[in-house]
Amino acid sequence: MSTGIYRDAWGIPHLRAGSARELARAQGRVTARDRAWQLEVERHRAQGTSAAFLGPQALAWDRFARRARLDDTARRCFAALERRDTETADWVRAYVDGVNEELKSADAPEFARTGLAPGRWEPWTPLGVWLATHILFAGFPAKLWREQVVRHLGPEAVALFATDGPNTSGSNGWLVSGERTTTGHAVIAGDPHRFIEDPGVYQQIHLSCPEFDVIGLAVPGVPGIAHFGHTGTVAWAITNAMADYQDLYRERLRRTGAGVEALGPDGVWRRARRHTESVEVAGETPVEVEVIETDRGPVIIGGPEGIPEDLDDGVLDGVPDGVLDGSDSGSPRGSDPVAVSLRYPPRVTDDLGFSALLPLLRARRVADVDRAFDAWAEPVNVVQAADTEGGLLHRVAGHVPVRREANRTRPVPAWEPGHDWEGRHETPRAGLTDGIAVMANQRGPAAPLGVEFAPPHRADRITALLSETERWSSADMPVIHMDTRLASAAPLLAHVGTLADLTPGAARIRDRLLRWDRHMDADSTDAALYAAVRGAVVRQLAAHPAFAALATPPAYPDIFLPWLQLVPRIGFALEHLLRAEELEEVYGIDRAEAVRAAVEEVAVQEVAAGGPVARWGDTHRLAPWRALSGTAYDVDGPGLSGDHDCVLSTSAVPGWSDLSVRGPAARYVWDLARREDSRWVVPFGASGAPGSAHHRDQLPLWLKGDLVPVGTDWTRLKKESDV
Repeated sequence: MSTGIYRDAWGIPHLRAGSARELARAQGRVTARDRAWQLEVERHRAQGTSAAFLGPQALAWDRFARRARLDDTARRCFAALERRDTETADWVRAYVDGVNEELKSADAPEFARTGLAPGRWEPWTPLGVWLATHILFAGFPAKLWREQVVRHLGPEAVALFATDGPNTSGSNGWLVSGERTTTGHAVIAGDPHRFIEDPGVYQQIHLSCPEFDVIGLAVPGVPGIAHFGHTGTVAWAITNAMADYQDLYRERLRRTGAGVEALGPDGVWRRARRHTESVEVAGETPVEVEVIETDRGPVIIGGPEGIPEDLDDGVLDGVPDGVLDGSDSGSPRGSDPVAVSLRYPPRVTDDLGFSALLPLLRARRVADVDRAFDAWAEPVNVVQAADTEGGLLHRVAGHVPVRREANRTRPVPAWEPGHDWEGRHETPRAGLTDGIAVMANQRGPAAPLGVEFAPPHRADRITALLSETERWSSADMPVIHMDTRLASAAPLLAHVGTLADLTPGAARIRDRLLRWDRHMDADSTDAALYAAVRGAVVRQLAAHPAFAALATPPAYPDIFLPWLQLVPRIGFALEHLLRAEELEEVYGIDRAEAVRAAVEEVAVQEVAAGGPVARWGDTHRLAPWRALSGTAYDVDGPGLSGDHDCVLSTSAVPGWSDLSVRGPAARYVWDLARREDSRWVVPFGASGAPGSAHHRDQLPLWLKGDLVPVGTDWTRLKKESDV
């Protein structure tokens, strides 16, 4: 077969080139061909220039991107890459060259709609796309939420809202060794959970040159295959480790004739770097953004004058100091305004881990994958890998700084000694149990590196399902992908079971819920009933006076509001709240009464509706993010099965909405016996172009749990163009 761009029956690109550099250029070309609009949106998001064509809805992100210095960090990281690893830097340049070549002729309808003309990618743009995609992965805004809880309810209340739970990302992943498979070779399977976007956040692709031949899921805008790949002799996959590796610092700032100064831990005011930038906003006047960076990092909240509409409760501005950081010493007193800066590893180290990407493509054995991930930076992941010789790997990869425990939980005072970074953690490793290893963001090998993790339900359920059969094949794995049992329903159902003296309608609801099989299936009316009662309980608790101070988020930038809303926080922590006796003993919240009121509320709703609530899939529907407003996608066919704590993790926000904005952004099964028996699927399709036959052709399969063959036989592929 000659070099070129080929397609399979699903429009998935298969690329063949004479060298790794030529292949990178071809990958850039085909990505721009399939995802031109998506690439330009991501480029502008990385630069903080998306409001110029998306309008005011994108302004909050652009402000954050500018203040956090994402584009500047990408430039610095690429410059450092050129010094350290010239081969990878040149490979990234080749990818960018391919993007620029193809963007010249891009004619996506979104460009005409917005008036945006495709721009030029710079060599560091892929690094900026990677950084912008993952900057919120570790969930540092959760530290702002804990700060709020401490301020209003006290330090002991933080544990009430510990979800061991939701973040901006997640994943299921399981490794079954050869001793537990029908072929004698390992199988790796799973699904990354992300916000579902249209076009999708993953690109199915096949990359082949004399050095390597790899199939996998790429991130559009980034060369290579970082997260999920199969070279034929070794395969790897990742889940989010839920590690904490970004810090927030409360900063004392003051203006001087020369600019802005920040108070350091040695008691000395030092000049901060400062400039202003103008953010264009479609249809509106440009917005000026003051960019300030202290020795800790960029200031992302507030400034020398403090936080807008400042929190006047006497805590943030120094009365009493120590409440938020567990210390009452070393803090200046008075009413000096406070801002918040962000310290994140790539800004400190000038390294985004791109030196891992080429070695991953060239990997032949588990040891090669292991060495490649030694260079990984962020996001911090749990890696699972297996090879055709029986090699297995289960480890954490990424940069987690060594620092005090206080840094990991809430914002710490920049003016107080002891909060600096002191090196990098060694990343833990783990083994297999009974021939399997399961990761689903629970407390596992990454436990020493994190604060909150996912509940163990998904991991426990996957382990239980794998234990039911002695030998597994790659074809069996979709059964696990699509499992809908909801173990986290137990505490609410336990409360429901104690209810007595209910109205007849509420009693019928109680009895139905106690008979329910606890599966969140789309066609289940009992699952819908459970969700309705759960949502009502969440709203009952959120309305209690004990939580009133948390009902109104502070005047932080809008980008952080998802972490600061009370109803979602209660919704995702509901399992723990319903088991916490201190809810009644300390805060006077009667859990049983809240459940009773919720059941009676749903009973009244059923009477008003003239019958039982609808099926779960009628309200639990896919709501993917699209860059342009007013283009919400209506899913054809049934609604979604699953729920946040199911293996089929299609996340809604209890008490807020049944719509699912986050779920499996791809599913994969890597077979080490025969790569041709591997399978994958994405929520929509290979093409990001509306009207393309491959824009949404995988959606029906994704809904049912079916997978697409990886299709590595070149003789069955159709050539589209030369590279």
